[in-house]
Amino acid sequence: MISFAELDDRVAALADGLRRIGVRPGHRVALLVPPGIDLTAAVYACWQAGAVIVVADAGLGWRRMADALRSAGPDYMIGIPGAVAAAAALKLPGIRLVAGELPKTIRRLLGVGHSIDELGTRANQRGPLLDPPPAPIAPWAAQSTEAAVLFTSGATGPPKGVVYRHHQLRAQLDQVRSLCKVTPHDRLVAAFAPFALYGPALGIGAVVPQMDVTKPGTLTAAGLADAAAIIEATLVFASPAALRNVVATAGQLTPAQSSALARIRLVLSAGAPVSVSLLRRVQQVLPRAELHTPYGMTEALPLTDISLPELDEAGPGNGVCVGRPLPGVQIQISRFDPLGRACGSPEPVVEISGEICVAAAHVKDRYDRLWATERESSRNPGWHRTGDVGHLDAAGRLWVEGRLVHVITTADGPVTPVGLEQRIEAGSSVTGAAVVGVGPRGTQQVVAVVVPNSPTPVGLAPQELAAAVRGAAGVRLAAVLAIEALPVDIRHAAKIDRQRLARWAERLLAGGRAGRP
Repeated sequence: MISFAELDDRVAALADGLRRIGVRPGHRVALLVPPGIDLTAAVYACWQAGAVIVVADAGLGWRRMADALRSAGPDYMIGIPGAVAAAAALKLPGIRLVAGELPKTIRRLLGVGHSIDELGTRANQRGPLLDPPPAPIAPWAAQSTEAAVLFTSGATGPPKGVVYRHHQLRAQLDQVRSLCKVTPHDRLVAAFAPFALYGPALGIGAVVPQMDVTKPGTLTAAGLADAAAIIEATLVFASPAALRNVVATAGQLTPAQSSALARIRLVLSAGAPVSVSLLRRVQQVLPRAELHTPYGMTEALPLTDISLPELDEAGPGNGVCVGRPLPGVQIQISRFDPLGRACGSPEPVVEISGEICVAAAHVKDRYDRLWATERESSRNPGWHRTGDVGHLDAAGRLWVEGRLVHVITTADGPVTPVGLEQRIEAGSSVTGAAVVGVGPRGTQQVVAVVVPNSPTPVGLAPQELAAAVRGAAGVRLAAVLAIEALPVDIRHAAKIDRQRLARWAERLLAGGRAGRP
């Protein structure tokens, strides 16, 4: 535990230390530190020193994280001992600083010059700064300077660096404050690493629960309750995978832990579709909480919001209903052409599927060093093309139907996957479903890949199961395939890798061995 006054002193001291070793405004500092006090202090110290933080979380996996850091080209790197060792082995760029204890002999071998504890101590012991410090730079200050390079989850390709300026982070913070109706009396349990940094910026206490942040499903009900009890939390942010395990382990709660969870007034869950059935089970564990599922992405978060009662009001539909745009957010649709490409300009059309396009003050500045990707995503001035597909209904609510790269291009026109998957999961004996396209673009066949409730050999689904899936889908399926588990992204453990499944299905249907996707 640390007070705001102690955190402020620690940030100021570390910022001074960073400036002393050469960190200057505009320098990039990669942070390979798990959520906690060290990470929080490092982030705000970098901003006070005028540096740009580079955050590629461990949820990407080491190979992808290394590629991401190379692409960002950091000048400095702050990491825990294991991360520093890995950075040295992988020859990642940046002058290395360690967060934690490391023997001097090992530090020399790894090329580590300083620890962040030493930098903070020295700043307090030495005389005046060599150079006058710049004005403090923080996300709540209206600055046009660059603040951060954040990386996407890489669920549909290599992780992309997303550049934010300080005024865009401030706008994002304002949206979160408004969405959560934050008061000085609130306290936050952040079961998703990036949200751990919101607490200080919002002026409220925050805690990260006991869990492996690279594996959201490791959060237990007891872990959430214990974290909530420490700070008397009122707010929770957790991914759907984390909430699923909270529900699964709720039977192990003590009366005191149940009481701590009963104080929670608001739960936010995002990063992947959240089912109504899961939210209802969560409601039983956190009886007084309002349950909300905002929609957004690394490039712009949050954009819309919807609560459990509003989900009940919306009912089933083609995709996941994520609610109405938040104040200051505009959402329009770019229509499909016959080959499933979103070629048109954004339009305020209703009940027409296409690429979701957004405009808001807290949308990213640009993709980092990805000229073609940036040009494609911002080819309509003032709009960010999200790569998600969906539609707006007559009530102004947004329904997400999948990703643009997952659209199936049949001879009869484009087919989006999420609505079909929902119907299959609701109407047949499966615990999960993914719909993919097999064959040449424009004449693709629709294939369902399902996880049966009972053990089933991998490959073509048994006739009875296949018939149930076809009946639930309500569209012509070329094949129904059974699999043990759907491949998902590492960060959220919820986004289905449909491209990987499509390659597997195509190989299997061409006579190849089933194996693993």
